[in-house]
Amino acid sequence: MRRNLTPVIILAVVGLLVGGLFRYAFDRPNEASVANYVRSAIEGAAITLIVWATHLYLAARGGWLRQRPLIVELLARSVILAVTVAVAAIVLEVVLNEHGIDTKFFRETFLKIIGVSLLLSIPITAIYELVRMIGGRTLLNVVLGRYRQPVREERVLLFLDLVGSTTLAEQMGELRVQELLTRFFSDIDAPIVAHGGEVHAYVGDEVIVTWPVDAGQPLRSLGCVFAIADRLAKRADYYRKQFGVAPAFRAGMHAGPVVVAECGDSRRQIAYFGDTVNVTARLQAHCKEADRPLLISGELLRLLPSELDFVVEPLGSTQLRGRAASIDIFAVAQRASS
Repeated sequence: MRRNLTPVIILAVVGLLVGGLFRYAFDRPNEASVANYVRSAIEGAAITLIVWATHLYLAARGGWLRQRPLIVELLARSVILAVTVAVAAIVLEVVLNEHGIDTKFFRETFLKIIGVSLLLSIPITAIYELVRMIGGRTLLNVVLGRYRQPVREERVLLFLDLVGSTTLAEQMGELRVQELLTRFFSDIDAPIVAHGGEVHAYVGDEVIVTWPVDAGQPLRSLGCVFAIADRLAKRADYYRKQFGVAPAFRAGMHAGPVVVAECGDSRRQIAYFGDTVNVTARLQAHCKEADRPLLISGELLRLLPSELDFVVEPLGSTQLRGRAASIDIFAVAQRASS
């Protein structure tokens, strides 16, 4: 609840300030009354929150828009937001102005509102697209220069891949399998975001997700995998109808220190290095040999609460391929519903 309320409060405050500045910049000095400033501030906050609600709606229901070329999507979003602002401005003028709407409003104020809204929508939409393409945390870290020098952090890592993608490519063709992968990655994104995960990279048929080792995060990371499984189970009929197969995955999870650094010049990227990354990749690969969909390390298990609502099966100490030291491995599954 707090996480959802924070951006609303911030945007409302920004809207109040923009509304007040709009009044200061464009209105005549003889209209500079406290009542007018309060009215403009309320209008600014209301329009900002309405635009934010429209943005959330497009993000949740605008799949048809995201299938278009990026330039078409950006233009369409700008037009939709402009129309939303126009309607909101007219309604608010009727509600907040005791004199109603007059010709001066349409001749002067209305066009200025639309102009300012369009100017603000361009950088906001651009930032949103950047966040969508590289991730909000990654963008923030690049802007702040947090990883210009290598930093050591404690992280939970998840490596998750689609089962049988090579066989599917032979049966369906590479383009059709890529459509399946695109749908697969899109469907699992919501559970990842809901459980606080950060998508680090998509590599072929695999996704790499990370969490900081903070209070509660290891348990959320484990819950994320089962939320993904539930999501795919609900969508199984859709996949069978569209692709002739319901996707399954294998996942490996581990926790430990990683070195995080910003790499590249022409294209900057946050990269993860260290034994923790290698172990997680080997755990994911070991799922096929162990015939289990989810394997976790003993290091991750020790970070979880002692009482878990999952079935934990010890598989013993195992020497993973390409690694000299052995590691305690556990298979984890959901309890069967009674």
